[in-house]
Amino acid sequence: MNAQVEVVAVAARTPIGLTAESSAASVRAGICRYAEYPFIDPRGEPVVVSADRLLEPKLEGRDRMVPLAESVLEEIEAKIDQKILYGGKLSVLLALPETRPGFSEEDAAWVAESLAARFRAKTSSARVEIAGRGHAGAIRAVEQVKRECSESRDNLFLVVGVDSYHHANTFMWLERSRRFAQPGIRSGFIPGEGAGCLALMSAGLRRRLRLPQLAVVRGACTAQERLLRDSDTGSFGVGMTQAVQGTVAGPDLPRESVDDLYTDINGERYRSEEWGFVALRAPSVWRSAKYKAPSDCWGDVGAAFGALGGVLAVRAFARGYARGPRALVMAGSDSGLRGAMLLQAPQIP
Repeated sequence: MNAQVEVVAVAARTPIGLTAESSAASVRAGICRYAEYPFIDPRGEPVVVSADRLLEPKLEGRDRMVPLAESVLEEIEAKIDQKILYGGKLSVLLALPETRPGFSEEDAAWVAESLAARFRAKTSSARVEIAGRGHAGAIRAVEQVKRECSESRDNLFLVVGVDSYHHANTFMWLERSRRFAQPGIRSGFIPGEGAGCLALMSAGLRRRLRLPQLAVVRGACTAQERLLRDSDTGSFGVGMTQAVQGTVAGPDLPRESVDDLYTDINGERYRSEEWGFVALRAPSVWRSAKYKAPSDCWGDVGAAFGALGGVLAVRAFARGYARGPRALVMAGSDSGLRGAMLLQAPQIP
């Protein structure tokens, strides 16, 4: 029997907002924070990125990720009573960037240990682990939460996604790969950074603790895409279609089709073409093929996207501007991991 998983709190730190509420409101308003950054491109001009306004440009890579992650944890602490947050079993599932120039496996372990040390200072019952990597990493973590809740594990789960492309070696890698949006590059993206957090637990535990029900996780599924961006053909959307279909296996389609779609499409042709194939392969899933791509506002936020996409959906439910009661968050990692998460507005039968 699958236990119902619910969202009880959300948090965000992005270039356009320091909290979940302000970040979502800024995306809703179409606010964009692209600006020149003190790194010189091959033309001798400063690059354009989306950067957190409170972090010093001299900080790079992992040294930017820890304060971003700590910010969303502080926001969660302000929203959930400390006795609840640290009084029982707590599982912190991290989504971190995949290995790339400027972020190594050692860096991933360092970020995880830095956050684990923060929790050790507050409780002895917290478990911190890296549950996913890349854009779809947080969705893989939510998939793990659903599995553990179905095994009757009454934990509070914090799914934390954090990323920052702002490292000299990462910038140069993106330039060499022609993925950095610059003059002369037709299919690049604006590097961003940020962190998001979804606080999740089973419906039974939420009721006992009398916490708010912000959304219900109707489904979460990951799959593997075999045709990566370096393939001769590009992606035909097979992996993402599998993730989407696995996620919507429960709802009664087309009656309960998706009203809002949040995606990590970032301007790269590979990802846009992939979405086209997915839309054609699973037409009954969506009421409309329109999607929301917040990279237009905060740049590509990498491993933070899965959690931040969930934050946007939850805030749309709370503020009443969602087009309907069901929202799908869809993301794809460079390694081929594809993920989809279906959220439903609270109090919907």
